[in-house]
Amino acid sequence: MDTDKNVTYLGYIRVSKENMNLDRQSDLLIAAGVPERNIYQEKVTGTKRDREALNQMIESIKPNEKIVVVVAELSRLSRSTRDLIEIVELIHSKGADIKSLKEPWIDTTSPQSKLLFTIFAGLSQFERDLLSDRTKDGLKAAKARGRTGGRPSKRTDKAITVTSLYNNGVKIAEIVRQTALSRSTVNRIIRDGASKTCA
Repeated sequence: MDTDKNVTYLGYIRVSKENMNLDRQSDLLIAAGVPERNIYQEKVTGTKRDREALNQMIESIKPNEKIVVVVAELSRLSRSTRDLIEIVELIHSKGADIKSLKEPWIDTTSPQSKLLFTIFAGLSQFERDLLSDRTKDGLKAAKARGRTGGRPSKRTDKAITVTSLYNNGVKIAEIVRQTALSRSTVNRIIRDGASKTCA
């Protein structure tokens, strides 16, 4: 990574568990030109949005100062596309740019990469909107069959709700969230429905 003496480089490194090692990420960032004293590190799952070291790094970004946040890879910032985009946009709102060593297309110091990220964020929002529409359509179909969403009280209601959502393209993880059923129950209902169709 090319460095600029007029830029302050901040690094963020993370592993999910206490027994995991941060050295590989630290070495990559130092080799890329990030001062060791500017590297924020923590051992916490990436699915947790509120992280102490990440928050401290973002808070350390000073206005009217040219700052670039560097990560070894995007998965260190977040394991969720939605959270990743929100974190990157928060860093931007503080006036800083971001670079990923593994994913060179995330380098918002250049207009081309900013455009790519804007497209990426737009596609992610589009995907969320589609998921929301499919969920609404699935719930409408379930309601037409006598269900209004939430935890079904009877086995037949469970099957109707799950099948309606699944047939409308809603992913299993979202069905689990919408119905409050276990993943194994949802999978079993879908399998049962498929076997009846093929019978």
